Amino acid sequence: MTLRTDITIPGHAFLRDEKILFRHCDPAGIVFYPRYFEMMNDTVEAFFDHIGHPFEKLHHDGAVPTAQLEARFTHPSRHGDRLRFALWLARLGKTSAHMRVTAHAGGEPRMIFRSALVLVDAEGHPCPWPKDIRRDLMPYLQNEEE
Repeated sequence: MTLRTDITIPGHAFLRDEKILFRHCDPAGIVFYPRYFEMMNDTVEAFFDHIGHPFEKLHHDGAVPTAQLEARFTHPSRHGDRLRFALWLARLGKTSAHMRVTAHAGGEPRMIFRSALVLVDAEGHPCPWPKDIRRDLMPYLQNEEE
């Protein structure tokens, strides 16, 4: 399965901006790829805050681990660049949420993530999304073919 680079950001995506700092870069002056994973996770956490379900609450009696992750880095980002992250849901299952997170700078795609989060209880067993969380996730759903 290949990760498309021609993704159109839906109008209802959650958006977050981040400036690339010195701490994000390797000695060559470009973003060290593990930092993108941190930025992607920051975007997911900010998204759940935005919809009124902070991660710290979701992790109180269970967790929301990433069960699957695919990444593509299309162009390098450098110290001082300003990235715009966009997040939306490609699919919402009974216990999972399949997310897309992209980062662009100056209209140029920099990275694309496809991930699946699963809501689990304290013992690590998948459990259904509560009705209020499901309701608050729905506006960000943009169905697409896997």
